[in-house]
Amino acid sequence: MNHNELVETLKAHYSRDLRKQLVKSIISSEKNGDQATLQQQYQLINQIFSYVLKESGWKIGVDSKNWNSQPMEVMLEVFPKLETSNWYKEQELMVNQKIDVVMPQPSNS
Repeated sequence: MNHNELVETLKAHYSRDLRKQLVKSIISSEKNGDQATLQQQYQLINQIFSYVLKESGWKIGVDSKNWNSQPMEVMLEVFPKLETSNWYKEQELMVNQKIDVVMPQPSNS
């Protein structure tokens, strides 16, 4: 599925208000340290992100050498302000670590 199809599919399945409320709840729970609620919200956003990864045909472990930011771009387009959450920062960190592991180290010669 291409970028626009993914965005439209997610927008059709999740109303604008629901998407905004999910991001707002995630950010609020992160700030308040409400772990029980945050775990449920992370589970939902992770399920959605897994769907986006699957439909994009992209696997972090396999495709790290050919980084494609489409999955995260889809998430940001569908869930405005998600980039301000710790969830988003953790996803970026995980991807950066995977890419660093795959990238060859420069020789000191």
